[in-house]
Amino acid sequence: MTTTESKDLGAEELRARAAEALTRARARSDALTDAVDDEDLIRQHSKLMSPLVWDLAHIGSQEELWLVRDVGGREPLRPDIDDIYDAFQHARADRPALPLLSPAEARSYVREVREKAFDVLERVPLGGRRLTEQAFAFGMVTQHEQQHDETMLATHQLRQGDPVLHAPEPPPARPGTLPAEVLVPGGAFTMGTSAEPWALDNERPAHEIAVDAYWMDTTPVTSGAYAGFLDSGGYDDERWWSPAGWAYRTGSGITAPRFWKREQDGWWRTRFGVYERITAAEPVVHVSFFEAEAYAAWAGRRLPTEAEWEKAARFDPASGRSRRFPWGDEEPGAEHANLGQRHLRPAPAGAYPAGASPTGVHQLIGDVWEWTSTDLHGYPGFAAFPYQEYSEVFFGPEYKVLRGGSFGTDAAAIRGTFRNWDYPIRRQIFAGFRTARDAGPGEG
Repeated sequence: MTTTESKDLGAEELRARAAEALTRARARSDALTDAVDDEDLIRQHSKLMSPLVWDLAHIGSQEELWLVRDVGGREPLRPDIDDIYDAFQHARADRPALPLLSPAEARSYVREVREKAFDVLERVPLGGRRLTEQAFAFGMVTQHEQQHDETMLATHQLRQGDPVLHAPEPPPARPGTLPAEVLVPGGAFTMGTSAEPWALDNERPAHEIAVDAYWMDTTPVTSGAYAGFLDSGGYDDERWWSPAGWAYRTGSGITAPRFWKREQDGWWRTRFGVYERITAAEPVVHVSFFEAEAYAAWAGRRLPTEAEWEKAARFDPASGRSRRFPWGDEEPGAEHANLGQRHLRPAPAGAYPAGASPTGVHQLIGDVWEWTSTDLHGYPGFAAFPYQEYSEVFFGPEYKVLRGGSFGTDAAAIRGTFRNWDYPIRRQIFAGFRTARDAGPGEG
């Protein structure tokens, strides 16, 4: 919902929108967990990920804590499992050893929690308290569930066995040749938000920041372009890697993006149980920050800063204002971006011309999360809300910011101000990148 719209909505329409968002998230959670049998639900498919059944019950636990107990003031349903499903108490690798709810128990639990949460939504005043203003708590819980849905989708990618998830192909690239890069003018713009009703604490507050003019890739770097880096020996050439990146590259022994394999006739990959030739026109996915950084150096470029990414995604030179999305303030539609697990792969570069920014940068929302060169930090005036563990405990040089969402991100959990972050070695996430370069004298 837009900021302007939210101010005009009555309580009943706010409730309806919150209910729809919660319902859409639960349908996706159900689809991801119903796609496999109980044995697969309790199995740990990678030590990087939780068993799917942990994610499902964790979704319910967080919903109970915030909507049923805190907002609703209701008695706890399952206080005995609070510690088990506290993500900060147990590393993912250790979760299979916990006394987890069985698949049947987890499904029953999340259904009961949802019934009570909907009852709270019908009755609680949507105002008078920051958690309930503009139905914020319901939006927060929706985004949390959708984020775990994307995590479960990543677990499905790591799963061994026959394909169980299916979706139509994304749209093809539109006819016509796009320029390789776009000039983004220098100057100040408004970064972050103070008004977006469901924005999370690390997106706030809005503040003015200036950037010098720069050139930005029109689309994310494609698999075909990345294969050129591989075929030139880029993984064996220390010149392109930062010291930390080279230490990671040599210590881990990686030789290509995760899930890629070189065959006699070129590069192939495994995608949700399907072994297939890479699609050259698609944005590359499953690369770490260090791999993205090395490619950029090889190409004579660099990764954009987070501020550069957001200016390209939001700033409209004609009006001088920052939009919610590259295309404007309206919610993402199927014509704008590849979101919501509508497809199970990135769309070819240039597939969403309706989603381009005013400066002509394409596919900034959806397809692949994009690594930036920026460490996660709070904006000037940052205040943790409603708890420090949402983002503040991650501030510092250990985490790099990613922007824009992926094909596995729901529209409820992405916008031009949304910030994601992860360790620079992470490759199981649906991450790619685009590159940038400084503008020359007299440009921009």
